[in-house]
Amino acid sequence: MYKTALHPLIDNSSRILILGTMPGDQSIAKQQYYGNKGNHFWKIMFTIFEENYTTSYDDRKTFLKKHKIALWNVLASCIREGSSDSKITNESINDFVNFHIQYPNIKYVFFESKSAAKFYTKYSTPQIGISYYVLPSTSGLNAGTSFSQKVETWKILAEKAANPD
Repeated sequence: MYKTALHPLIDNSSRILILGTMPGDQSIAKQQYYGNKGNHFWKIMFTIFEENYTTSYDDRKTFLKKHKIALWNVLASCIREGSSDSKITNESINDFVNFHIQYPNIKYVFFESKSAAKFYTKYSTPQIGISYYVLPSTSGLNAGTSFSQKVETWKILAEKAANPD
């Protein structure tokens, strides 16, 4: 099935960009990043920033803005049955050159999975002046890494948000 990415959640104050590969079916249906309840993304984010977890998408977007964090996906579109990144074919990448021109304050890019990093590396070139990190997938299907291990690894994002330079 042909899928297209969500629009980026970003504003000009954003300094951190978290890149997933392509939203899963539930996220696309809801038009919400990490909309699958089995995905640990939001729980990890609220945990590493030591804030109260919420299921309100508007509150989640406010949380991201407060911490100068943007969300987007590496792929603009692809063909994929279901939500597994391993089933992606006929992919096209988002335009990161123009994205970084439009949002020059991005200093850190965190890939939300090895798959996101793989597609980015395949089709794009890292931008000068930006630091890149690959984090373990927050997907509930990533059972090889426990929630607490994911939290520990993801803490680098909170550190960069607190000390941006």
